[in-house]
Amino acid sequence: MRARISVLTLGVADLERSVRFYRDGLGLPTKGIVGQEFEHGAVAFFDLSGGLKLALWAQVDIAHDTGLPMQPVSPTAVTIGHNVTRRQEVDEVMAAASRAGATVIKSAQDTFYGGYAGYFRDPNGHLWEIVWNPDLLPSED
Repeated sequence: MRARISVLTLGVADLERSVRFYRDGLGLPTKGIVGQEFEHGAVAFFDLSGGLKLALWAQVDIAHDTGLPMQPVSPTAVTIGHNVTRRQEVDEVMAAASRAGATVIKSAQDTFYGGYAGYFRDPNGHLWEIVWNPDLLPSED
């Protein structure tokens, strides 16, 4: 398999509320909800760096599409890492997420590897790590 992951889809309880959180609260660019004309098709895409897309799709629609029963979100099963270029940017992103309705799980603090990071949980329970790692700085695109 070639590494071609291009979309990260999060199952959400309330698509409109989740779009507001990511668009208005975190400032991620999106064209809004598309596919509403299809049963179980409403989804929102957000453009991330490197061509990656973040998709929000109702968890009930994912369950319908896959045939799997709905399960509660497990925040310790997967984390989403958002690397920043400046240490103080960790605090800025954490504050923006909190204002937008996220729950801060672990306030930003120095890490064992010489970085600085904190965790928040989005309104649907998905866990994000906001991290400044001086040895793994993202490119400015």
